[in-house]
Order: sequence, then structure tokens, then C-alpha cells
Amino acid sequence: MRFLLRLIINALALWLTTLIVSGVTVHPYASGTVATVLTYLLIALIFGVVNAVIGTVIRIVAIPLYILTLGLISLLVNAFLLFIVSWISDAIGFGLHIDGFWAGVLGALVLGIIAWLLGLIFRPARRG
Repeated sequence: MRFLLRLIINALALWLTTLIVSGVTVHPYASGTVATVLTYLLIALIFGVVNAVIGTVIRIVAIPLYILTLGLISLLVNAFLLFIVSWISDAIGFGLHIDGFWAGVLGALVLGIIAWLLGLIFRPARRG
């Protein structure tokens, strides 16, 4: 249940990011609403896997840079992870497209903020 909620939140955050940041676009595999929704869900799944596997390794290796830059390096790490997701989805033949470096950085920042806010709003109640 929690995984599905997180997947939907990330897909919704990605959709809102594409509306806000002009350099971040999503190209669905076919025309139609269902195809667009499935594309966003697939990209959110790819982003979750990349963030869990590659993102964890990068964050552990970059701990000294996090300390040195007071955490500002996280913007570049998240942009790099977004570029990896773009590369994977382009290799599949549809999905996320980022126009350039600054669009990736801004997209990663907006995506992180929106996903955080949506996570606060739709957080499941804890059983006590």
C-alpha cells in the first residue's frame, strides 16, 4: 500500500513538474489519457528504482561533499539521477526528456519540493 501511494505521489509530482519547468517534458508511448497516465507511472517507477539503487550509492560516496557544501550538492545529485531516468526512458523509446543542465537542476528541485509536499498531504495515518 505504501509503495503504491509513493508511486502515485511521485507520478503526480512529475506531472506537476512538467507543467512548471519548461525544459522537462514527458512523451507518452501512445496518444490518450490512459497511455499518458501509464507513462507517468512507469517513469515514477524508474525514478524510484534509480533513486533507491544508484542514488543511495552516490549519496554514501558523496558524504564529504555534502558536509563541505552544507548539502547543496544534493541539487546536483538529484539532477544527475533525473538525467539517468531520462536516459533510461529514452532508451525504452518514450518517457522523460530534459532539455539541458539547468532544466535538470530546476526540475530536480521542483520535483523534490512537490513530492515532499504531496507526501505531507497524503501521508497515511500511523497506527498506534
